[in-house]
Amino acid sequence: MLINEDLAPVPRDKRTWGMWNYAALWISMSLCIPTYMLASSLIQGGMNWWQSILTIFLGNAIVLIPMVLNGHAGAKYGIPFPVLARASFGTRGANIPAMLRAIVACGWFGIQTWIGGASLYNILRAWNPSLEEINTTALFPQAIPFTCFFIFWLLNMFIVYLGTESIKKLLVFKAFFLPAAALALLYWAVTAAHGLGPILQQPSKFADSASFFAYFFPALTGMVGFWATLSLNIPDFTRYAKSQQAQVKGQIIGLPPSMTLFAFIGVVVTSATTIIYGNPEWDIVKLAGKFENKIMVSFAMIGIIISTLATNIAANIVSPANDFSNLAPRKINFKLGGYITGIAGILIFPWKLIADPNGYIFTWLLAYSSLLGPIGGIMIADYFFIRKKMLAADDLYRHDGAYGYSNGFNRKAILALLIGILPNVPGFLLQIKIISADAFPEWISHLYNYAWFVGFFVSGLIYLAFMNDYKVPHIASNEISEHVSIN
Repeated sequence: MLINEDLAPVPRDKRTWGMWNYAALWISMSLCIPTYMLASSLIQGGMNWWQSILTIFLGNAIVLIPMVLNGHAGAKYGIPFPVLARASFGTRGANIPAMLRAIVACGWFGIQTWIGGASLYNILRAWNPSLEEINTTALFPQAIPFTCFFIFWLLNMFIVYLGTESIKKLLVFKAFFLPAAALALLYWAVTAAHGLGPILQQPSKFADSASFFAYFFPALTGMVGFWATLSLNIPDFTRYAKSQQAQVKGQIIGLPPSMTLFAFIGVVVTSATTIIYGNPEWDIVKLAGKFENKIMVSFAMIGIIISTLATNIAANIVSPANDFSNLAPRKINFKLGGYITGIAGILIFPWKLIADPNGYIFTWLLAYSSLLGPIGGIMIADYFFIRKKMLAADDLYRHDGAYGYSNGFNRKAILALLIGILPNVPGFLLQIKIISADAFPEWISHLYNYAWFVGFFVSGLIYLAFMNDYKVPHIASNEISEHVSIN
């Protein structure tokens, strides 16, 4: 009931990923449209170029820490995220963090699919200018943009049907095309704005340091939240590592530099649009749609479509498919998990999530970081402080083993999770305008600006306190038992 081919430990002879594999993975995942929009949204929010770059670099340097720590168990035992979560939440309780992680991945899948569909629609607009711009103010966009979204969604589902092997060629294309397209966009911005000087001289819109920091801290939390998903399910990738050094060094080389460099392009281009068009354009799809040359617009949109498709499958299908499989390993395989992700990606209304930069950062990124931060705090506290990096690997696949707790649920972990989420609820309700600004004291509402940090440390410390009297079962060996298999 607890194992299938996707959840079983990776044998040592099949752990072939080296340092450069992980560096390449992060470079590939960082070079995506949401990364560009992440950087450009900070410019739209009022930051100047160096403030934006510093915020992004700091956020990625911070999230690198839980990324490497959670990746340790994957590299050591060859297990994916849902299985590792069983150690702290219980063999049945692990479905709670797995589902929270899966829901967020469904949101990202929907966002990427919407970007691809919008690009498809802009190709039509380039050749038929009478078509109006996409309008997301209503609950649903217009019929033709929504149809384009659905067509791109079907293309994603077709790739899932073919299997992940079919995405390799697209990933290779993306690895060459997107950097070239990004440099071409940078060249256009610098040329059209008459040099890099005027772009970098664009001032910050914040009148004083108080107003800057009021925006900076929630923005920093949003940057951490951007990869909060992968900081949990990174064992899904590190389970293939040759060694701990491979995953640690590879992630250090790959994540902060590639995110910062690609974000710099987003910052420069968005700053340039202020000079060229009079207002900053943070949405790259809308920006590409403004080009006068029809061939150029079509070329840019096709590139966005293909690179978005490759990123979507690699980053937003693999992990939730494993999470859904963890619900019922005998009944849900990768393909069915992928289809479930696809349906949820529509139901989450992605066009509303990225309708404006404030919604992208303050509603989407901060909201889900308040859910995932507590999970990360609990898992790291359990693995490093409670169990001292020692797991009974066989018992992770047995309800009657060391991680069965009470009927498969570790109630202490679940309670610690709820306590870590609770402080961020008032601020979230205020953000989506369900409550008035004076419903809670201001300091309580402002905790939401630090959602990931609050949840991570509150849940981690509470969990350590709850598990203080827990006696860790004796483990004969710190190595995985080779007889663990799908049989």
